[in-house]
Amino acid sequence: MVGILIVAHNTLGESLVDCVKHVLGAVPNNLKVLSVHAEDDPKQKLKEGRELIRQLDTGGGVLILADIFGATPSNVGRQLCHAEHVKGVAGVNLPMLLRVVCYPNKTMPELARIALEGGRECIVRMEDHDAATGRPHH
Repeated sequence: MVGILIVAHNTLGESLVDCVKHVLGAVPNNLKVLSVHAEDDPKQKLKEGRELIRQLDTGGGVLILADIFGATPSNVGRQLCHAEHVKGVAGVNLPMLLRVVCYPNKTMPELARIALEGGRECIVRMEDHDAATGRPHH
């Protein structure tokens, strides 16, 4: 099973995990959060991230989901991606996270693809879509 590590500003990661718990009824064991606050030392966060990766990697690797590409959390996440069996995707959102936690038996490359697709496909103009089906109006 691939571990999932959210690396995000302040309490965004915990809020996303709380939403996963709301939707699924529980928090998957392969999901952890590394929160980065303005006053945090990035080197310390890197250490904490390495420890979380050690906890999460049960042989399938770890997928890092970071919030804003180029900001401190994603920079920490990108440095963590230098480890073997660690990949990262920036721009985490709830649809992306729900998609990846719902496919616990996928491989790392498959999960990275699912994360990207889930994030992109669920960004829509609401008034252009049918509320019942989620499909675009024709």
